[in-house]
Amino acid sequence: MENIKKIRNIGISAHIDSGKTTLSERILFYAGRIHRMQEVHGDKSGSGGATLDFMELERERGITIASAATQVNWGDKCVNIIDTPGHVDFTVEVERSLRVLDGAIMILCAVGGVQSQSVTVDQQMKRYGVPRIAFINKMDRVGSDPERVCQDLREKLGLNIVPIQLNMGAGDDFVGVIDLVAMEALTFEGKDGEKVVRSEIPAEYVDEAKQCHEEMMDALSMFNDDMMELMIEEQEVGIDMIRETIREATINRDIVPVMMGSAFKNKGVQAIMDAVCDYLPSPLDSSSFARDHDNEGTEVPLASDPDAPLVAMVFKITDESFGQLSYARIYQGRIVKGQQYRNARTNRKQRIGRIVRMHANDREDVNDAGPGDIIALVAVDCASGDTYCGAGVNYSLESIFVADPVISLSIIPDSSADQERMGKALSRFMKEDPTFRVSTDPETGQTIIAGMGELHLDVYIERMRREFKATVEVGVPSVSYREAPTIEAKFNHRHKKQTGGSGQFGHVVGRLIPLNGEDDPNYEFEDNITSGRIPTEYIPAVNKGFQSAMKKGPLAGYEIVGVKMCLDDGSSHSVDSSDMAFKAAGRGAFIKAFNMSKPCLLEPIMGVEIEMPTEFQGSIVGDLNSRRGIILGIEARDNYSVVQAQVPLSSMFGYATIIRGMSKGMGTFSMEMSHYAKVPVKMAEDIIIRRREQNEASRK
Repeated sequence: MENIKKIRNIGISAHIDSGKTTLSERILFYAGRIHRMQEVHGDKSGSGGATLDFMELERERGITIASAATQVNWGDKCVNIIDTPGHVDFTVEVERSLRVLDGAIMILCAVGGVQSQSVTVDQQMKRYGVPRIAFINKMDRVGSDPERVCQDLREKLGLNIVPIQLNMGAGDDFVGVIDLVAMEALTFEGKDGEKVVRSEIPAEYVDEAKQCHEEMMDALSMFNDDMMELMIEEQEVGIDMIRETIREATINRDIVPVMMGSAFKNKGVQAIMDAVCDYLPSPLDSSSFARDHDNEGTEVPLASDPDAPLVAMVFKITDESFGQLSYARIYQGRIVKGQQYRNARTNRKQRIGRIVRMHANDREDVNDAGPGDIIALVAVDCASGDTYCGAGVNYSLESIFVADPVISLSIIPDSSADQERMGKALSRFMKEDPTFRVSTDPETGQTIIAGMGELHLDVYIERMRREFKATVEVGVPSVSYREAPTIEAKFNHRHKKQTGGSGQFGHVVGRLIPLNGEDDPNYEFEDNITSGRIPTEYIPAVNKGFQSAMKKGPLAGYEIVGVKMCLDDGSSHSVDSSDMAFKAAGRGAFIKAFNMSKPCLLEPIMGVEIEMPTEFQGSIVGDLNSRRGIILGIEARDNYSVVQAQVPLSSMFGYATIIRGMSKGMGTFSMEMSHYAKVPVKMAEDIIIRRREQNEASRK
């Protein structure tokens, strides 16, 4: 148990280009894991690239695509670190990492503050109840303003933040930080900032530091009665009590401690790692729950006890040349090489032949692992989200939230050999990434790939060409439109078939009601049958019939959403009624009712955030308006402007090239799915006609 107390499982998450991978690289260097720091974009000779960005594509593009795991020792603590992507296209990597972590470092840019992806990351952390420390990075940049970032954290994310450091200078004048807990100045000396110098607070910062220390103490005293008592009696509060209060309040998610520094300039990194060890939870401090399938799926707490039966979750899989690599987090019990464990999903026992501890792309063999460990299993056939159990328990852990894809492309292989290679690549990518979907268009026979954005699909097409040598032609991106009803419609449908022998009979009566709220589910079913008008055993078949009809709408063949089906009445036949008959009746009733509900097309609307020099603001806002965009707000930050807007996805293809051209290469943008909205009538007519023409052409 003492060893488990010393484990920290943390993730590093943030908006694009906030410095996640740079911070990870510094941590690895200061912990002695690597002997030379690399930069995200490599050196001028073209070699290098960050340790945790080990994929060739990541190093070329200077972005993180897949989350990477490593382990370092910091003092007497063992820290498992997962570096996650910032691009919303790879958000599932963040989602599955946060699912298995105990704590996180949330990085914010000292100039940019809370940006669009910061909001998404915050929602993910709240979804999985992950305590975090906020780190305001890039304090060396011109225009850095930590006070405004703190204000953003309070107002935009609703966090109760408690700054535990004060910056000494900003921009080119940034020299270090003041530790408000120990009330001392921290500066970082040596060629790589490896020497942490603790000294008295410089005279010009003494008054401000005292004021900030008092504000910190007032905020912390709300969570510790003993501390409040000492402060009322004007007695000194010990450093140990302050640290213990910060730790407890952070673990309970009552506060978010805020720290600052510059990872690129090697300032403040050691302090953030000290804080991770001091304030973020060990596996013993985290509460985890599983569903007990031997006891009607009731929720049971898991204990970080090495002697308890094993419960471990596979949160990520990758296919390697030697077989599948399955990343797993152990919640209780031990996993031992050579032993057999049961997969709760398949209910089959599997032997674990090899266990490795990952350091980016390097592996270190281990014989066993215990609670809190993050390891990888080699050549074990399983899926992302699977739970492995030891003898005597039948538990499963809550799976990972997976968003629906918003963009699709058709891909055509150049030859039959390419077809085979493409098939292997697609099956591997689907297994690795739940947000990457593959289907075949029944009209054209083309292979359709769908994902979270242009960059997402672009990366997979490039990987297909490089890793699998599959040459493919890529079709025009298409938007995942949806069809939805606008008014309530009644149905009274009788399915009757008599062709000799036993016939088919199913009769259903009810209503189709639109669900218009953004928080409403895509489909609801309400059973109002009384007096056995339809036998109970046939009602699930009616529901299945309704749902099968939703897969392809009558307008343009898109999926139907936003429907509540109320089954109010009906009748059955003692001989001819069956599951099949009532499923057909449900399907027929749905199609009739939907056609009478004045259906409309819905399109995905993207939340877009654009940062550019203020001189280009007018032309960029004008361009967004021409793309049917709605401007939500414009914020001025020194010489830069940040525009937040909602724009239809169909208007945003190839926008990266356009924004670069309009801003002389100085504009950047991020985009994520916001909601679905009704397509204007004239545009909807054009989309429906075009879709029907495509289907006609494919039939010929």
